Amino acid sequence: MVELAASILSADFAHLAAEVAAAERGGATIIHVDVMDGHFVPNITIGPPVVKCLRRATDLPLDCHLMIENADEYIPAFADAGANWVSVHYEACRHLHRTLQLIEHHGMQPAVVLNPATRVEFLRDILPMVHHVLIMSVNPGFGGQEFIPFALDKIRRLAELRRELGLAFKIEVDGGVAHDTVARVVQAGAELLVAGNAVFGAGNAEHDACALLAAAREAAGEIPARELEQKAR
Repeated sequence: MVELAASILSADFAHLAAEVAAAERGGATIIHVDVMDGHFVPNITIGPPVVKCLRRATDLPLDCHLMIENADEYIPAFADAGANWVSVHYEACRHLHRTLQLIEHHGMQPAVVLNPATRVEFLRDILPMVHHVLIMSVNPGFGGQEFIPFALDKIRRLAELRRELGLAFKIEVDGGVAHDTVARVVQAGAELLVAGNAVFGAGNAEHDACALLAAAREAAGEIPARELEQKAR
């Protein structure tokens, strides 16, 4: 089943709880939290205190994407704040295996992220450890960027590798997921769709989450679009 992970990076932070609730009503089943440190990526966003507030506002899984250096130092704080899933970048972790173990040790689902220029094959040995792999379809750091088309080849290759190894991790995609790209993303093999601007950008998160999820599930052959679209009216 295709799932929508609503990315709060594009939400109205003055009304964050209401925005999250609207996205949930629209069909989002995951809340995606982009954590940036101004070092690994050229932007600064939020940290464990906001995650702790979100935990009080929703029962949905909190999917924390750490675009930071020294992730090991902050994993306990995200666990204490109530994060459910924590993903770290292959490119930022000196000892990736150890970091994934640390995430699991703190009771969270571990995941790994690949930047656009990083090959899927580099993950082969650690794939049995992860809950999901996040393929970046933009360069990390800012919302609202255009989708990088060759990310589709990486999704397909990752799906092939999953079959070859007999594994069950999920494939997540983040960056430029919108109405003009979502069908191709799903058909390439992605199940977890991170969307920020497409959900929150127009100020109608319930309707826009519903419409995007409808398009995704129709492309996947799961649910006729009209069934979800009727909920958004």
